[in-house]
Amino acid sequence: MPQNGVGWVVSLDFDSEGAKALGDASTRLSALPECGGAGANPCNAFAIVLDGVVTSAPRFNEPILGGSAQIEGNFTAQEARDLANVLKYGALPVTLEAVDITTVSPTVGNEQLRAGLLAGLIGLILVGLYLLAYYRALGVVAVLSLVIAGGILYLAFIVLSKTIGLTLSLAGVAGAIVAIGITADSFIVYFERIRDEIRDGRSLRQACDSGWVRARRTLLAADFVSLLAAVVLYVLSVGSVRGFAFVLGLTTLIDVLVAFWFTHPIVVILGRSSWMQKGSKWTGLDPDRLGGASVAGAAASSRRRTSSKEVSS
Repeated sequence: MPQNGVGWVVSLDFDSEGAKALGDASTRLSALPECGGAGANPCNAFAIVLDGVVTSAPRFNEPILGGSAQIEGNFTAQEARDLANVLKYGALPVTLEAVDITTVSPTVGNEQLRAGLLAGLIGLILVGLYLLAYYRALGVVAVLSLVIAGGILYLAFIVLSKTIGLTLSLAGVAGAIVAIGITADSFIVYFERIRDEIRDGRSLRQACDSGWVRARRTLLAADFVSLLAAVVLYVLSVGSVRGFAFVLGLTTLIDVLVAFWFTHPIVVILGRSSWMQKGSKWTGLDPDRLGGASVAGAAASSRRRTSSKEVSS
């Protein structure tokens, strides 16, 4: 508020407890001399501190016993308002309660990270063994795809750590482990679509193409949902959850890249080989896997239908 139309002052009113504390402090400080010489900090100054920063340090000219005080100085209107706001914010009844405090030493953190990486490696091996046992030759393609995806992810970590300071945390390892299942699911969807196409009477070569057309819609939809969840988590969360979301989103993008640019082309090339078209049990497309319908039988059935149409015409 302006003082006699000349300058600005900041007025303060204290409750009974604050008035007593102010009275004790002002009585003690006002009795001290203005030591230090001209331009130096006086000994009877009282610092107003907010977040560790001294915003003002007024002197006590006399003891203040009534609970009301004024801070005078060569204030502009804005400076007076700023100081008043600092005093108001400092008076807010905000109490912080520590809900959870976790202290992790570098040794323990390193051990946890190693354990997370080991768990991810074990999960990757188990998924690879399952794919090899169930899909045989197609499982080899899936395992190679997982290895390539892991290599790209590793390179991405190296590049991002040098460019944006990305640090691989335990939460990030968890995101990568979750992404192993998402990536393997993409292969399974594609392989099962191929089997469905063969059961419908298409040749292996046709099944690899038409099965991909049907599978990629499911693959893109699933990866879009995973990527959307990662983005939402990253935007709305803080701390380690952000690391989980970032790695999950990154591995999801790598999954799409590997599926489109490696898995599908390799399967198409295999589908054109004579060994795969024979329907051996090592191809993963033998009659037992297809419920009694072999690849060769499906191709022969397709030829018979074509011949039948030619005769009837």
